[in-house]
Formats: sequence, structure tokens, C-alpha cells
Amino acid sequence: MTTGRTLTAAAVVAAAVLLVTGALPLREALLLADRAVPVLVFVAAMTVVTELLEAAGLFHRVAYGVARLARGRTLVLWALAAALCVVTTALFSLDTTAVLLTPVLVVVARACGLPVRPFALLCIMLANTASLFLPVSNLTNLLAQHRLAWSPVRFVGAAWLPAIVACVVPVVVLTLLHRRAVTGRYGVPDTRPLADPVLLRISQMTVVVLMVALVSGMPVWIPAVAAAVVLLVATTRRTRVIPSPGLVPWRILLLTGALFVAVETVHARGLDAGLQAAAAGGRDAGSLAVLAGLAAVSANVANNLPAYLLLEPAAGTDAARLLALLIGVNVGPLITPWASLATMLWHRRLSTLGEPVGWGGFAATGALIAVLTVSAGTLALVLVPPA
Repeated sequence: MTTGRTLTAAAVVAAAVLLVTGALPLREALLLADRAVPVLVFVAAMTVVTELLEAAGLFHRVAYGVARLARGRTLVLWALAAALCVVTTALFSLDTTAVLLTPVLVVVARACGLPVRPFALLCIMLANTASLFLPVSNLTNLLAQHRLAWSPVRFVGAAWLPAIVACVVPVVVLTLLHRRAVTGRYGVPDTRPLADPVLLRISQMTVVVLMVALVSGMPVWIPAVAAAVVLLVATTRRTRVIPSPGLVPWRILLLTGALFVAVETVHARGLDAGLQAAAAGGRDAGSLAVLAGLAAVSANVANNLPAYLLLEPAAGTDAARLLALLIGVNVGPLITPWASLATMLWHRRLSTLGEPVGWGGFAATGALIAVLTVSAGTLALVLVPPA
């Protein structure tokens, strides 16, 4: 925790120096703020929403419902768990799946007497690979959507086939790797009693309205903030406890903002010329494959957010190239621990649950899935390119 605070403080100080000294020119800083501030507000609001939904018992309720729906058939439970991961990632973001759904699936697997590791790996792999569906699924998608000035519906219309492929491939690979663990039968667990059914119903209605609003075309931060306010008020009134300001991920927001400033400075000063040249190209299959591959490698070397920001100029405003970039930075960061914030949060949650996963085995499985999924997703993009 102390290391994380130190890293964040150092990043914020460095970003402040870049701004104060003019290393990042004022015009570029203002343009960056126009793009970054709404995105950061959305991330903060959605984090509050998901934490309060978890506190209301929504995710546990759904997961235990899935376990009962499968009626003791492990393969059916596995398929339903995969679907739950995809839907949660698509609607709430990859970090929600990593942070909130991971412990739920661990608890359900234990309650069913099943091995935890396959379900934990399924959760984090799909948290990353299923984040191509909607703008809200990943921070990088929101940045690309802003750059293209697309509506959420148009984004889905362009990304649907690579998004589906990016979900199917990891599930198939993990099913084959863990075929003995995900077949057979299990004892159906009893549903955990609800602490407050009224609060759960309010949460469910809020989610339905929020999902409609997020694809309505209005700036996504507006319904996210509204939903956060509704749930904060409902939680306070029902529990008589004022939610902690710690619900807002301050450290993540500050670190992300500092990354925005650092990468924009690198670009403004022309320090990324070599990378831009390597990623340059057109809409042909080879160029898209190079861009997606370079994005995936960059995400695993650094992190998926800086990788996107650094390679975004090479993609330009061409929809096919931006989607190839998203395939690389969303689907590819499955090998190194730091490639995706969701992966780091996932590993920390597993450790606190007494289910640590070694990085060697994770990297081997992740490398196999990353190579296959990035390749298949890029091929899908080539076969059905966006208009």
C-alpha cells in the first residue's frame, strides 16, 4: 500500500512539473483536459456504482442464481460463469469484473466444491478480452470513441465481431486446458439470504435505467454520476450509514491523470517518432496485424493505457486502425502482471482470499490466449471492417 502511494505521489509530482514548466504546452494541456476529465469522472462514478451494487448484494445474488440455474452440471455452470464475466465486463468495465466478480466466483466455486483456479483465470481473461463491446467496457474504448465522435450504438456496430471472437477464443482455450475440472457434477449451494431486499430492488432498477442511458448517446459520465447519487442516497437512507469517500478510487484517478500528462508530453515533444514509424500503415491486413501486435507487446512491456495513448497518433482517425489498436491493448495484456490494472487488482483480491496464482503459470496461459485472441480478433476485423 505504501509503495502504491509513493508511486502515485511521484507520478503526480512529475506531471505537475511537466505542466508548470511548460514541457506540455498549454494548448495541448487544454485539449488533453477536454478528453480526459469526462473519462476520469465516469471512472470515478462507475466505481462508486459498482461498489454500492456489491454492498447491496447484487453480484452475489446473480452468481448464486447462476449456480442454481446450472442444476449441478459443472460445464453448464462454467458456460454461465463465462457469460456473467462477459456481461459484467461489457456493461460495467473490466475492473469491475476483476475486483467484484472475482471474489464472487471464488466463493461460488468453493460452495460448489469445485477447483477455484479455472474460474479465477476465466474471470481475469474475460475481464480483459471482453472489454471490446461497449465504450464503457474499457477506458481505452472511451478515448477511441471520443476521437471518432461515435455514438455507443455505432461503436458496437463496428466492434461486434472482434468482440465476440475475443470472448470465444479464451473460453475455448481455458475449457480445453481445464477440461477435467469443468466437467462432471457438483452440489447446488443454498442462496445466501439478503440483508436488505428493498435496497437490492432499488439497485436492480438503477442498473436497468443506467444501462439504457449509457447507450443513449448522451455523454456517459452524466448517467454514471446520476446513478452514483441515487445509490448513495438509497444506501444512506436504508442503512443509516454514510458511505466512505474511500469508495472513489482517488489513487487510480491521480495515477491515470499523471499518465495522461506524461504520454501527451512525449507526443507533443516528438519523442515517440520511432514508435509511430513502426506502427504506420494503412487498412490492409498486414498493417492492421502489425499495429495490433505492436499494441499488445507495448501493453505487456508498459501498461495498456500508456500503450494506447502512445500509439493512438499512429492509428489516426481511421476506424479500422483504431479498432486494431484497441484489440491489441484490450485483448493483449494477459502476460505480465502490470500490463493491465485489472490484472493487478485481480491478483490482489485472490491473495486476500487465500487463492494466490503464480505469475509463471499465469504468463504461460496468458501468452497462449493473447497470441490466439489478438490474431483471431484482427482477422475478424479484416473480414468485417468498419465503414
